[in-house]
Amino acid sequence: MGRIERLSRNLFGAWFQLRRCFPSTLLDEMATAIHDGERHHRGELRFAVESRLSPSAVWAGVTARQRAQQVFSQLGVWDTELNTGVLIYVLLAERRIEIVADRGLVERVERGAWERICAGMRVAFAAGRWREGSLEGIAAIHALAEACFPSDGRDNPDELPDRPVLL
Repeated sequence: MGRIERLSRNLFGAWFQLRRCFPSTLLDEMATAIHDGERHHRGELRFAVESRLSPSAVWAGVTARQRAQQVFSQLGVWDTELNTGVLIYVLLAERRIEIVADRGLVERVERGAWERICAGMRVAFAAGRWREGSLEGIAAIHALAEACFPSDGRDNPDELPDRPVLL
């Protein structure tokens, strides 16, 4: 098998894994959960899933946490009025889940809360319960954001897209 065929097969395998774990019906359900939850607080949530790191990122020694921080920046999660953006980042190949929060929430939420959310999602994903793990993680983030930045009844514009991103 030639190098091009191997690359093509690997790329197709990565795409297939993403779509198997996160089909469009689940992405729709997640987008609805994100949108509905954001009505109860002044935070913004993004969800991104990546099948694996690029070969150049692996070669450069990029960690899942570093990649999550890059995605946080690339998706503009930091660009909210109250600095209350949160990214849930899933790296399938390494079975890693990272939560990156902007300074408005970091100041008010203890680190262990983020780690507990990741742990719960990891357990669900390991059991093949992608839907439950994703929706439970989203709900947990909403609960934290609502406790820290509850809706004040004023207009609360949707500052970031709600649909999860497959990278």
